[in-house]
Amino acid sequence: MQGSIVGLFAAHQGGVPKPSVETLHIVENGCVGDKQNDTKHHGGPNRAVCLFSEEVLRLLQQENHPIFPGSVGENVLMSGVPWENVRPGTQLHFSDVILEITSDAPPCRTIKESFEKGQFKRISAKINPHSTRWYAKVIQSGTVVTGESVTVN
Repeated sequence: MQGSIVGLFAAHQGGVPKPSVETLHIVENGCVGDKQNDTKHHGGPNRAVCLFSEEVLRLLQQENHPIFPGSVGENVLMSGVPWENVRPGTQLHFSDVILEITSDAPPCRTIKESFEKGQFKRISAKINPHSTRWYAKVIQSGTVVTGESVTVN
């Protein structure tokens, strides 16, 4: 299964939305230049990278949510990845980087502005398992760029 990176995001000051970047250097503890304001719930080796699906984002927009790329705190936005098959243990292979899914990324109030009537739980794995964001650990550090391919194993 192959997809591609359609957006990369990092917030030097922390918080959301995360601004778009052309390249992202990914290391064991996260994305270089992406500050985590709440390290109890975000970041660290098992939550180094936050991943999201462009197809899910577009579906949410069709449901009239004001979500947009980077607004829910994702670092990597991908297209063409069969999101319904992603789960802990799934590996994502990029040109220079290998990530492994560790857990869903539970939504919190900081992303409520991306959802009609603040319904941020719309992307909760407990409620909509195929519409969630995912956290990943870094198996191989390196740099990813917008437009590059990703293979799902």
